[in-house]
Amino acid sequence: MEGSAGRVLVVDDEKDFCQVLFVLLKTEGFDPMIAHDGETALAMIEQGLPDAMLLDISMQGIDGIEVLKRSKKIAPKIPVLMMTGYGGIGGAVEAIKAGADDYLSKPLDNEVLINRLRQAIWSTRSLKKASSDSVDAKIPATLSLAEIMGPSEAILKVINDVRLVASSDFTVIIQGESGTGKELIARSIHQASLRAQAPVIPLDCGAIPETLFESELFGYEKGAFTGAINQRAGKFEMAQGGTLFLDEIGNMPRNCQTKLLRAIQERTFFRIGGIKPVNVDVRLLVATNQDLVSKVSGGLFSRDLFYRLSEFTILVPPLRDRKEDIIHLAKRFLKATNLELNKKVRRFSDTAQELLVEYPWPGNVRQLRSAVRRAVLQADTVIRPEHLSIERPQQEIETGISPNPVDSSLDGLSFKEIVRRAVIDVERRTLARVLRKTKGNKAEAARLLLVDYKTIHSKIKQYGITIHSEGNDEQEK
Repeated sequence: MEGSAGRVLVVDDEKDFCQVLFVLLKTEGFDPMIAHDGETALAMIEQGLPDAMLLDISMQGIDGIEVLKRSKKIAPKIPVLMMTGYGGIGGAVEAIKAGADDYLSKPLDNEVLINRLRQAIWSTRSLKKASSDSVDAKIPATLSLAEIMGPSEAILKVINDVRLVASSDFTVIIQGESGTGKELIARSIHQASLRAQAPVIPLDCGAIPETLFESELFGYEKGAFTGAINQRAGKFEMAQGGTLFLDEIGNMPRNCQTKLLRAIQERTFFRIGGIKPVNVDVRLLVATNQDLVSKVSGGLFSRDLFYRLSEFTILVPPLRDRKEDIIHLAKRFLKATNLELNKKVRRFSDTAQELLVEYPWPGNVRQLRSAVRRAVLQADTVIRPEHLSIERPQQEIETGISPNPVDSSLDGLSFKEIVRRAVIDVERRTLARVLRKTKGNKAEAARLLLVDYKTIHSKIKQYGITIHSEGNDEQEK
């Protein structure tokens, strides 16, 4: 459809849910269509109507997996994004194997949904165009980062890095603080690569217990251990032909690092309990919010693995270092939250915009999004400072310096290094103080600091803060 971001077929038997998606897609410039059952969806695909399909796995009648399999026979190039409820990851794995391009967990994150839909449609359109006139099929997906992440020169450099490395098969380290959008960049690299039609499979190395890590990565055979009642593919195998994205690679257990290195080098591995090697063709993208060089020096990260991973590095600057992106992002979050809440908050007041720009955003874009969503919920027509629930510490306002300056000698250090150390010191002290206040409750600390639980967890590890379960005896190593 001319002028449309694409025709999207939503297939779900929950009518209210479909209506919400219809409004969202329409607002974002798509041409949405609805089907409440598999037969109707397949008929619409046979007519060549959609450019992409959002398909629920669990439906009455023909389920989503069967609709996926039939649709791929009718129109194999139409991108299909599966929607799964919590606990439906097993179905998502089956969907990826059956040809799904991606999967999203319910409740859907509107921003993630729209971004992945755009990338899927742009990639398909560009590949079609490339086959007829040799135009580079990869540019639209990378250019979308400017809209999603901001117009600053720092983001422009990130976009250029994505464009430079995407068409290669280089392993890429994406380095930046939590909440800066590292997974978004990884997915953009994948969508702009020659592997775009194969899946990108994410694995959060910081969210998996060490005892389960190897099975998550490599899978296992039936009977390999108690509870292994069926063979299960690991993330490596699921990413066959596509991209494996390892988030927070610095948290990977040391013993698994050696096995990962061997799998990368030899392009083969064994499932747990297996005797037959599994051959894979996978591109690896990794992200970290830690200094891997320091971890290598401290013996906490494999030197050989680090050298193998660091074929190309993309540095994602924190939000406080690209202030020109803040208002752009805040307005985008305002628009999305208005739609979600059916509100008509028009703008930020001048003082609210000043506060947004001045605030250091320790939780980066993720924290900014949460603050704007909360503000839209509270405001009527204009967002004011009191709606944002953020403020600069009084001492910082009066003196212009951190209330806890770095104690170590500053001789011979650059201004940039002095500032970096000061930020680390403030973060460490603030986190320790809040954890003392919450008696070690990390979820409560995350709420008070307006960041997500994952950020709190990674910062505790990064700064070596020890949590005691009794009393206010939080200690800093």
